[in-house]
Amino acid sequence: MYRILVTGSTGQLGLSLKHTAQDFSDLHFDFKSSNELDITNPNELAKALITGRYDFCINCAAYTNVEQAEKHPDLAFKINAEGVKYIAELCRDQNITLIHISTDYVFDGEKKGPYLVDDQPNPINVYGASKLKGEQFIQKIIPNHFIIRTSWLYNKKHGHNFYRTILNKAKAGEELRITDDQKGCPTDTEALANFILKEIVSANKPYGIYHYTNGEPTTWYGFAKQILRENGLEETANLVLDRNYRTLAKRPKNSVLACQ
Repeated sequence: MYRILVTGSTGQLGLSLKHTAQDFSDLHFDFKSSNELDITNPNELAKALITGRYDFCINCAAYTNVEQAEKHPDLAFKINAEGVKYIAELCRDQNITLIHISTDYVFDGEKKGPYLVDDQPNPINVYGASKLKGEQFIQKIIPNHFIIRTSWLYNKKHGHNFYRTILNKAKAGEELRITDDQKGCPTDTEALANFILKEIVSANKPYGIYHYTNGEPTTWYGFAKQILRENGLEETANLVLDRNYRTLAKRPKNSVLACQ
């Protein structure tokens, strides 16, 4: 029976892994929230990884607020890069396979078609740069790793995400001003959790970088329309296409990932 540590377990992917874990009775899980296990604290991390006798570590802990990362780059790099470095070193020393969740934002969005795993990253915001640095630490430090790049994560039942925000605002009768100048693939965390446990942990795939999404390429505006349609709100919601929408962080115009 594999023993698996999941960090950042109260995030939407961590919660989805906890739910999906019920279907994998042959795996033993230890779920740790960021409050229970701080990946930026080497001593705390070492104690957990050395005593846990784990076979896998699924790192879901991350600083994911793209806008706030521009204001607090040191914190973003501390969690997304330095914390990942500590995990990689300890996993290497304890012979633990590291499964790390990364992002489409490692790319600049200038490519016309979907991004392949071996395309050259070139992040255009702090969040993407911090996540890329984490990837680079892993590749340098530990051979037995999986880096899973994914995009536009959402869960219909929990977490702060685009799907739930659109749905709640529509039900409240609020105006929805959404841009269509970014293209990507929405990814349900339940599907991603199943991919991690079924295709990565249980299938003995080769180590390396993987891309995973389970939605069709669309814009944020297109995704909003899909959400409203799924919930019978398309005719009543006040959805407005906003081509003047501005954010502090630059966003890649195309971050569609080509999946294996």
